Amino acid sequence: MSKYIQLAKKIKIHPLFWVVAGMAIITGYFWELLALFIIVIIHELGHAAAAQYFNWKIKRIIILPFGGMCEVDEHGNRPIKEELAIIAAGPIQHIFIAACLFILGMTSFVSSDYLHLLNRFNLMVLIFNLLPIWPLDGGKFVQLYFALRKPFLEACRLSMITSGIILAALHICILFYAPLNLNTWVVFSYLYMCLWMEWKQRRYVFMKFLLERYYGKQQEFLHLQPIDAKGDDYLHDAMEKFKRDCKHLIHIGGQHSMIGKLDENELLYAYFTEKRVSARLKDIVYND
Repeated sequence: MSKYIQLAKKIKIHPLFWVVAGMAIITGYFWELLALFIIVIIHELGHAAAAQYFNWKIKRIIILPFGGMCEVDEHGNRPIKEELAIIAAGPIQHIFIAACLFILGMTSFVSSDYLHLLNRFNLMVLIFNLLPIWPLDGGKFVQLYFALRKPFLEACRLSMITSGIILAALHICILFYAPLNLNTWVVFSYLYMCLWMEWKQRRYVFMKFLLERYYGKQQEFLHLQPIDAKGDDYLHDAMEKFKRDCKHLIHIGGQHSMIGKLDENELLYAYFTEKRVSARLKDIVYND
């Protein structure tokens, strides 16, 4: 129980939130902001509690003026089923919130207008987070879908491209209805920035994924999947085919026959320890 209580220490309020809070007090929207704040906190604590349950490293839980984010220090080497549970734990909290609001509605503790506001915010936050756009929960579900079928790096790339297309299409649609809505511009600008930063860092994320595999952070492999490669392929060409939840054996073929096999750990050792970043697969086979 104590490890879940310690999650409160990881909550960080973004400085911009206090600016928005001050404006809300001045303009008379404090109770609306408080309602949104409580819903977002519960949502993010759902993610954090699930991550804590699976012993993931939680960096921080940051609360933004229009949402939140539970940041973890994991890079794709934990089981997909664990990440699926952690992502789903956020949206599931909205069912709990709706149940609590229903019970609260049977009392006179909260006015019917404020209760209606809470229900509306609860539904809005749920729908917004389920949009298939990174880094929202819906976008993370999309990335897991690709990760089940594609190598890690390609899954990241496809999820970013998909998110960008959906975000642009949604933005165009909303511009017809509320072209001058400041909140819309702020939220969409933030999502565009997140996508751009994630796209720029995709190679760095991939290197972290490989390093974690090399240092043994992968807890379990569900499948043994061979990778077919040519002797003239570079090490990074073969490693870009690595998938989540899979252990790989690289079958290296020449022009007429197979010239050898390599375990993925041999590739990782040659790349990270021996620093043979420009080596070809046939060089590793013949040296061994």
